[in-house]
Amino acid sequence: MEINVAQLLKESVGAERHYYLGLEGEEAHYLDEVFRADGMVRLLKLTQSIIVTGRIKALVEMSCVRCLDSFRQEVGFELRDEYFPSVDVSSGAGLPPPEDFTGFVIGPDHVVYLKEALRQYTILAMPMKPICQQDCRGICPRCGVNLNRETCRCIANAPDSRLGPLAELKTRLV
Repeated sequence: MEINVAQLLKESVGAERHYYLGLEGEEAHYLDEVFRADGMVRLLKLTQSIIVTGRIKALVEMSCVRCLDSFRQEVGFELRDEYFPSVDVSSGAGLPPPEDFTGFVIGPDHVVYLKEALRQYTILAMPMKPICQQDCRGICPRCGVNLNRETCRCIANAPDSRLGPLAELKTRLV
């Protein structure tokens, strides 16, 4: 998502704009082919920067940690970032970055590029251990079969051959 903020930079402090990130439906533009975002953003002009805030939902392609299947899940987050101009909008002169700079830069074309901020916030909103469904059965640790799709032919209570020496020791001690 790209938003030209040249006019907003010329306005007084407190001016604001609202934009809809309408990336929805099957024909949606996928960002990095990983997710798509949907929501409203608000741009607020401050003295030396623009604050971008909004409520965003992103549809993310993930891999289940139990069965390793790919699935899509919606994640939501609050977007809040500060964008600093690199060029004065009136004179075209370069501007130095502010002290303790932690935001994004508005390029010489006076465009706010939200793609990187959306990507970062989406990654932070993703679950650490994504699961495709609450009752996902995972994969068989012996044969690797996806237990959601088929039943494996492994013996359910067969002892692990790596634990054979311990089983031997147990029988000798008892």
